[in-house]
Amino acid sequence: MSIIMETTDSKPKAKVLPFPVYYGVVAFLAMSGIGVSLYLAISHYKVFTDIGYKSFCALSKAINCDTVAQSPYAIFAGVPVAVWGMIGYVIFLLISTVVWRRDAEKKRGWALLSFMAGIFSLVSVALAAVSSLIIHSYCIMCLISYGINFLLLYFAWLIRRRFDQAPWIMALREDLAFFSQRRRMSAVGLAVAISIVGVTMGAYPDYWALEQPLLEEHIATGVTEEGHPWIGAQDPDLEIVEFGDYLCFQCKKMHYFLRELVARYPDRIRLIHRHFPMDHKFNPIVKDAYHVGSGKLALLAIYATVEGRFWEFNDVVYHHARGSGGMSITQMAELSGLDANRMAAYFDTPEMKLHLKRDILTGIHLGMEGTPGFLIDGQLYQGQIPPEILKRFID
Repeated sequence: MSIIMETTDSKPKAKVLPFPVYYGVVAFLAMSGIGVSLYLAISHYKVFTDIGYKSFCALSKAINCDTVAQSPYAIFAGVPVAVWGMIGYVIFLLISTVVWRRDAEKKRGWALLSFMAGIFSLVSVALAAVSSLIIHSYCIMCLISYGINFLLLYFAWLIRRRFDQAPWIMALREDLAFFSQRRRMSAVGLAVAISIVGVTMGAYPDYWALEQPLLEEHIATGVTEEGHPWIGAQDPDLEIVEFGDYLCFQCKKMHYFLRELVARYPDRIRLIHRHFPMDHKFNPIVKDAYHVGSGKLALLAIYATVEGRFWEFNDVVYHHARGSGGMSITQMAELSGLDANRMAAYFDTPEMKLHLKRDILTGIHLGMEGTPGFLIDGQLYQGQIPPEILKRFID
């Protein structure tokens, strides 16, 4: 008597869900990507135009959507990266809608969509590397968009695996042939996509290029008895002492706003500038490398004060310091009307360092934890000035 044993090498097949389930997930992800990108685009706009704006994910130095938005890497080809993301998701969703058909086994377009999702994912890796290695800060909403991109890649791959098992290159060729056979539809779609990109690049406003305040001759300037430069009213109704860092974007935005107020009310408001560089080499509350070089810029500004050219120098530095290439002492001196050789020789003297140390220690004593800070009637306000404070003095 023999026992016959039945064996099989076949593995249990994965359960294949109806195609609409997979497509629904992809459509939901693409629409979620549009929503996230829209939020990031709006947030980017507010960061540069609303002095009181702070996004919900501006939690710390390491987790801060606003810091990422303020960086030059948030702009590509004259358009915010978030807007490019929104355009990409819209095109992805439209293509997936066009290739929708009831006979799931004959689906076309998913090799092309997986290629697009792969590009999205590679861009995500590049942006994550920039956040980690250059900006040193992460955006929660950006991380969510990266996750969406990888999920789109996975589900586009899964749909191909379930319903179109042809080699990827062959499938991609068939996808292109599918669209080429529908010339009118493809031509219209391509024309619309090119038009959207062209109009976006040509007409998108560069609101991130903050307008530099003019140093008008009719506005008085001077130096206090303690050696701090001021601009505005000699007998002010409102005196604002700002503590700033030349590499701090919020400092620049608030400084420009206050200079506009001074220009509008030159006989009522006085702005006094003091230094609080968040440079670990100068500021004892900063433990890690941060805003490296802002301490030296503050010393140069103190030297410019001694030479009677502070506001000229201040405007040059705020306008150029955050640029990708930086500026040399010679360039800063020439643009602000100072002697470059003399500046290089005297800006780093013990007297200048003592002045800077006094500013920093004063800020620490007042409770400064970051920049900017504003001292009004003995009260310190960090980040921004409450609107009700200004309304008391301004019509």
